[in-house]
Amino acid sequence: MDLHPRLLRVFVTVAEELHFGRAAARLYVAQQAISRDVRRLEEQLGEALFVRSTRRVELTPAGVRLLSGARRLLALHDELVAEVSGARGPLLVDVNMQGHELPLPLVRARELAPGAEILARFHGGLASGAAAMREGRLDVSFGRFAGLPAHVRKGLAQVPVRLDPLAVLVPEDHPLAALEEVPLGVLADFPLDAMAGNPATTEWADLGERLAEEFGLTLATPHVPPVGSHEMGLYLQRHREPVLATAKVGGIPGAVVRPLVDPVPLALENLVFPESLRHPGRDALLQAVTELRSVGHWLRRPLHSWLPEADEALLRRSGHGAGNDRLQGGLLPARGR
Repeated sequence: MDLHPRLLRVFVTVAEELHFGRAAARLYVAQQAISRDVRRLEEQLGEALFVRSTRRVELTPAGVRLLSGARRLLALHDELVAEVSGARGPLLVDVNMQGHELPLPLVRARELAPGAEILARFHGGLASGAAAMREGRLDVSFGRFAGLPAHVRKGLAQVPVRLDPLAVLVPEDHPLAALEEVPLGVLADFPLDAMAGNPATTEWADLGERLAEEFGLTLATPHVPPVGSHEMGLYLQRHREPVLATAKVGGIPGAVVRPLVDPVPLALENLVFPESLRHPGRDALLQAVTELRSVGHWLRRPLHSWLPEADEALLRRSGHGAGNDRLQGGLLPARGR
């Protein structure tokens, strides 16, 4: 039996959209052609792949079994075509931050692979980035991989990049702004905003939940998230709740950043991409991360610090556990777990 890649591509697109009309629009073909190709594939396999009704489309058990293998086969097909023809599209990378400052791994990757086109975007949010990678709309993202649900992490590869100390972003006239550093015990008196209202950054909300559980903090009621630095400044003035951030954040009008201490809470930033991705830009990014991480000691723990257990498990599996690249004092063990 020979399965044409076109039929598999149509199947995967319908499976991702669960709507024949949207799949047709995405592939720039008529809906009748989509229906015809799905029918032909089902006939070749002798299995129904979708359950259709006037209101919804669902995968059958056979469709679920076919989906992951079809994605792998199409990725290999596209890689082979690119290698033979010498034509590769750009590597699309979400740097997962607002603003226009490129992270050092991306800058270095462009130096290492000047012939590879690496395009950066600044949308932010690993949860939304993971969905875009699943749908083939994005190649690489940065973010906290441990905060994604297990079913979302499936099929994605990750490489630890950096341990980022956490901080709070507050208005200039907020009581916490008067402190040089904010002890977690003091932060317990204020509701902490971990941007739980943003579906694009659920991995960050998960970090806030773990931090709150560990140190007895109160989480703020979720709000509609702002977009852009100016809107974030207005957001802070409106709600006046400390926003969980990394210590390197900045450029928010009317706001200051205050590091968290006693202990120093950390977030693990990862480079994330589909396991099937093959691209010289990806290879350059991996090399850049390895170089910069070693020279800059990006995985070194500050004295008396805390890292969620899920993130620590990722470090151990990657060969960067608690015994590696560690300052005296190292990690504070999680309490009660």
